[in-house]
This record gives sequence, structure tokens and C-alpha cells, in this order.
Amino acid sequence: MEKTSAIIIGRYRLTETSLIVKWCTADAGLIKTVAKGALRPKSAFSGRLDLFLSAEIRWLKSRSGDLHSLAELEITEPRLTLRESYPKVLAATYLVKLAELIVEPETPTPELYDLMRKALDYLSTHEPTRSVVERFELRLTEILGIQHDTGRPSTALQAYIHRDLPVQRRQLWDILS
Repeated sequence: MEKTSAIIIGRYRLTETSLIVKWCTADAGLIKTVAKGALRPKSAFSGRLDLFLSAEIRWLKSRSGDLHSLAELEITEPRLTLRESYPKVLAATYLVKLAELIVEPETPTPELYDLMRKALDYLSTHEPTRSVVERFELRLTEILGIQHDTGRPSTALQAYIHRDLPVQRRQLWDILS
């Protein structure tokens, strides 16, 4: 059984009672786990799998495939204040979507985990600004080793993934204007 610090970056229904939960972890990179029975009222996971929360998790690595089993979690930072404003949620969503596009699944990137944790902690107590988002993008280019002396980090990231950045960035810019 594996144990690591992790942040929930996505979740969706697998069956009527189970969820697939996507995590940004300190030790294993971006992983997906099944939370069996999470939607049952008496489940140990019931009401404990909210987006952007940090937790210590235990999970069983799949023998084949990339869908692992979530065994238990202990919430360390719920980040409930992120839900106070739409711009906070939009900014957090953009950061998560960007990380998912940039980082290869199950590739250990402790720097990304630290960057994501710090950014979400900041957004928990502050409204987002362009400079905060651009600082995240800059730090991400540094982690990837693709920073350019000239130009914007967003341009370097876009060139790196060979596609547009997540739509949440444009939406956030519209709100912040």
C-alpha cells in the first residue's frame, strides 16, 4: 500500500456509488483512484472528497492499468474558502487543468505538488489576480525547463503542449478585466 500527500484535482462518477478521483501527489505525480462506495451515505469517503482539498492518502497500486484503489484518506486542508467566489474557483480550476495538460500521469513531480499546494493555499485567502496566475505559469515553465528569456510563460506553455491553454484562462482574464 502506498501513502502520500495529495490534492484532489478532479472527480467524476464511475458507477452509481463509486467515484474516480484524480490527485496531484507529492510522490507519485498525477494519479487516478477509485473511491468504491463513496456515494453511499455510510461510506468512509462520504462528503470527504471535495475538489482542491489536501489529504494524506493510502492507495493500492493497480497491477495493470492506471486506475488505483483509494483505501483511506485523512484531510489536512479542506480549503473551504475557495468556494466563496467564482473567480477563486475559476482560477483554481485553470491551474489544475493546466497541470493536467502539462504533466505526464504517474510521473513524480514534487515541485508541481508544492507549487499547486502553495497556489491553492494563496487562493484560499486572496482573490485571484493576473500576476498570481502568470507567476504560477512562470514557475511551471521553470519546473519543466522551458522558460524563455523573452515572451510570456503562457506562450512557452502553449508551444510545449502544442494546443491552446485551458479555456478557463480566457474566462478568468475576462472577469479580471
